[in-house]
Amino acid sequence: MPLAANLSATSGSDVLPIGKRDGLDLAVLRRREKTIGSTILRTDSEQLIHGVRIERLAVFVDDRGSFSEIARLGAPGLAEQMVPDGKRQIQISSTLTYPGAIKAIHYHWRQTDLWIPVSGMLQVFLYDLRLDSPTFGRINTVFTGVLQPWELLIPPGIGHGYKVLGTEAARLLYMTDHFYDPEDEGRIPYDHPEIAYDWETQHK
Repeated sequence: MPLAANLSATSGSDVLPIGKRDGLDLAVLRRREKTIGSTILRTDSEQLIHGVRIERLAVFVDDRGSFSEIARLGAPGLAEQMVPDGKRQIQISSTLTYPGAIKAIHYHWRQTDLWIPVSGMLQVFLYDLRLDSPTFGRINTVFTGVLQPWELLIPPGIGHGYKVLGTEAARLLYMTDHFYDPEDEGRIPYDHPEIAYDWETQHK
């Protein structure tokens, strides 16, 4: 379901409604200056958007190379809910994205995503669209990939996307707790002026 004409608001309002569905009331909180929001430096950061979870990917290195444990389905951890049952239909997918490319902004009404970067580096954008969330309108930036192997759990109602950093393509493995359904996916332009996310390199 694209954002399109649903993104209308009363003149002067800072809240631009997207819509209500599946128990979610989604909106954009208008921002007037570009930002990357809170850069997440720890997996337990207090700045994390409510419901987003991060764990360090288990990577074991020796003189032959490395081994990564992706997930233990049903065991405690980010993948504990990624088990088929009457509600969930687990899909595992992989995407390769070229350097500098941006894939954003997507959100889901029902689907939870578990992202596992396996090569390259990603600048991940997260935005809380949930009007009743304690972190509504908050932006997180997470740098993850080979230099910082973090897995991310992204619940419904969180706008998300990424940019590939560096000179190598990035491979992202991801699990979802529903099969792909275009009716469950919403999209917002990556450069939406009211979200005002700054995708440019930060020159400091």
